Amino acid sequence: MGPSSDLGRIFRSARQALDLKQGEVGNAVGYSASAISRIERNKMRIDLDTRLRLAQVLRMPPERVSGFPAPAHLVIDTAGNAPVPDEDDAMRRSTTLLGALAAGASAAVSAGTAEALPALALDDALFPLPRTGPALLRTLASATPAARETFTAARYSDPSQDLPSLLAAAEATRDATAGQARQQANGILARAYVMAAELAAKQHSDTAWVAADRALAAARATGMPIPTGEASRVLAITMRRAGRCSSAVRLLTHEAAQLDPAELRTGAVRTTLMLTAAYSAAAGHDRTTALALLDEAAESVERRTHAAPDGLFTVEATKTQVDVYRIGVHNTLGTPDEAVQIARDLNIDLMSTAERRARAWTDTARMWQALGNRQQTFAALRRVQQEAAQEVRRPAPRALTANLLFGPTRLPGLREFAVRTGAVPA
Repeated sequence: MGPSSDLGRIFRSARQALDLKQGEVGNAVGYSASAISRIERNKMRIDLDTRLRLAQVLRMPPERVSGFPAPAHLVIDTAGNAPVPDEDDAMRRSTTLLGALAAGASAAVSAGTAEALPALALDDALFPLPRTGPALLRTLASATPAARETFTAARYSDPSQDLPSLLAAAEATRDATAGQARQQANGILARAYVMAAELAAKQHSDTAWVAADRALAAARATGMPIPTGEASRVLAITMRRAGRCSSAVRLLTHEAAQLDPAELRTGAVRTTLMLTAAYSAAAGHDRTTALALLDEAAESVERRTHAAPDGLFTVEATKTQVDVYRIGVHNTLGTPDEAVQIARDLNIDLMSTAERRARAWTDTARMWQALGNRQQTFAALRRVQQEAAQEVRRPAPRALTANLLFGPTRLPGLREFAVRTGAVPA
C-alpha cells in the first residue's frame, strides 16, 4: 500500500482521536462533511495547502502529511468527482460542462455576530443561470465595475447575489450581437466570470473550475491580452488547488510571455501572472523557480514605479503586493523565518482595497502560526476582521483560528473571536 492510499486513514484516525465529526472538520477548513468523507476514503485528491490546513485543525505535525505526493495525474470533475485526464481537457470544457454559478445568499447569522461569508453552496451541484434577454452594452459595462467595487471592498454577498443575473445578461447579449459589440460583450462576460471564479475559490468550491474556464473562453474570444491574462490567472489558481502546480506555472509563464512588459496595462497583468506563477511553483516545491519569478515580478514593478495606478480587476501589481506574495511563497516553501523581516517592513495599509489588505494579513497570520507565535497570529487575524468581516470567515482564517483555539495556552478573547467569525459553533 503506497503512501497516498494511507493519507485518508491518517486524517480519519486523527479526527476520531479528537472526537470530531466530519462536518466540524469541514467547517474549519471550508469543505462539506461529504468532501471530508471522500478525503478520508481517498476518493478526493487534495493539494499540499489543503493537507496542511487539515493537519492544523487535527493538531497533527505538518511533516506527517506534507510528504505525500501531489495529485499530479488527476483533477476532480466538478460534477461527479471523476478523474479527468489532464488540465488541457479541463481548459476546453466550456462547451460541455452543465450549469454555472447559482445565486449566492448571505448566510444567516445571529444578532451580535459578524456578517457571514455568503454560502455559495456549489460543492455538490451546479445550477443554470436565470433566463434573461440581451441588455444594453452600456448597462452591462456599468454593472461590471460596480460588482468589482463591492468585491474589492470584501462585501462578497453583494456580487455573489448579483453575478448570476449579470452573467446571464452578458451571455444573452454576446449571443445576440456580432462584430465589435460581440467582442465588448465577451470582455464583460470574461471579467464577470473572473469575479465568479474568485468568489468560488474563496469558498474552495469546485465551481471555480467552471467559472475560470468560461472566463478564459470569453476572454480569448475578445482577442485582447488584458482580459485573457486575468482569466488565465484565475484558471491557473484552480489548477494549482487541484494539485497541478507545474501545469499552472506553464500556463502562467506562457501567457506572461505574450504580454508587452513596457506597456502600462499589459505590463501590470504580466506582473500578476508572474506572482501567481511564483506561488504555484512554491506549492509544487520548486523553490528556485518560485524565487526567480518573484524577483522578475519585483523588477517589473520597479520599472513601473512612476506609472499611473494599474486599475486591474481583482489584484494589484505593486511593490507591496510583491512583498505579500514573498511572504506567501516562503510560507508555502516551509521557510516562514525568511519572511519575518519582509512582514515587519511591510505597510499593508498601502494596499488599495480591503480585500487585498485582508488577504495580506491572512498570509502574515500563516507566517506567525508556522513560527509558533500564537499572539502575533491572533493579532494578524484580528486585523483581517478589521479590514473585512466576511474575509475572516473564509476557510483559511477559520482554520488558523481553530488551530489557535486548540492550542496549549489560552489567549484572551480568542474563544469569542472564534465564535464570532464562525471558526467554531456558538
